[in-house]
Formats: sequence, structure tokens, C-alpha cells
Amino acid sequence: MYSEEDLIKRCLNSEARAHEDFYKRFAPKMYGVCLRFAKNQMEADDILQEGFIKVFSNLKTFRNEGSLEGWVRRTVVNTAINLYKKNVKYLKDTGLEQAEIIQNMEQGSLDRISVEELLNLIRELPAGYRMVFNLNIIEGYTHKEISELLAISENTSKSQLSRARQALQRKISELNTDYSK
Repeated sequence: MYSEEDLIKRCLNSEARAHEDFYKRFAPKMYGVCLRFAKNQMEADDILQEGFIKVFSNLKTFRNEGSLEGWVRRTVVNTAINLYKKNVKYLKDTGLEQAEIIQNMEQGSLDRISVEELLNLIRELPAGYRMVFNLNIIEGYTHKEISELLAISENTSKSQLSRARQALQRKISELNTDYSK
């Protein structure tokens, strides 16, 4: 296994094996990132592929400031954001505006569902809710940063996060009700 520095040098020298090693090192984790942002596996595959094209195209700009994995992750997240922005005019966020606010979420309700089930619930969110939820809760972006990235107001970001949480709470509550039966 090569060091990150050697791997970068080999990739920049256009060594096919180095590109393969690089991909194998980072793709599994980045695919998990893609799955959170994507509506389905096919869309996640597209984000991953496009993300790695950008990574390899821009590898020469990596300045060894911070981790290489973090830089790759940011590139993949930005790819997901760009795909969302490109498709936003075709997406309609309907149905969840009237989501009920769950006042008393049952203690430990998340303990009863698997990570895969939670990921599926996140995938079911409307695109705008899913994007803001992932950027804020998972990736740690502020509402100000999200508003700049997605060209929306900070209040829209906050509103979409609130609605995403409400929708997830409702769906988790429904799952827990199903498990109780």
C-alpha cells in the first residue's frame, strides 16, 4: 500500500494502476456519502462516477493541507450539490409541507431501526429536504454556507431542515408502530 503522497504522484504521472488503487481506497466511503444525497442507487452511482472524474481532473490542485480523504469527500459532496442544482427545476417537494410535528418522540426509537432503514428514510425525503439535511446534519455545513451553496436563503435552509426532521420523525414513528404490532 502506497502512502497518500506517493499515490498522488503516481496518479499525476497517469499510472493506470495508481488510479485504480486510489479509487479502491476512497470509493467505498464516498459511495456511502453519495447514497445519502441520492434518491436511489443509480443516482448515487452517477454522483460517485462524476465525483471521481472531478477528483482525478483536479488532483493537481490538492495542496496537502488537510486530509486527502477530506478533500475527496468535499469534491464528492460538491458534485452532489451540483447535480441537485442542475435538476432542481424538475423536482417538486410535495406532500411533506403538512408533516405533523411529533412533540413527544418515543425514547430510544432510533434504536429499533437499522442504519439501512434510516438511510432509506433519508432517501425518501424530497430532494431539497434531503440535500439540506445531509449538508447540515451529516456534513456539518452552517445554514449560511448551505444558502450560498444552493443559492437559497438561510431561512429556506432552516425551514427545509425543520421539515426534513419532522418528516423523518413521522416516518420513524410509523416504523416503530409497525414494529410494535
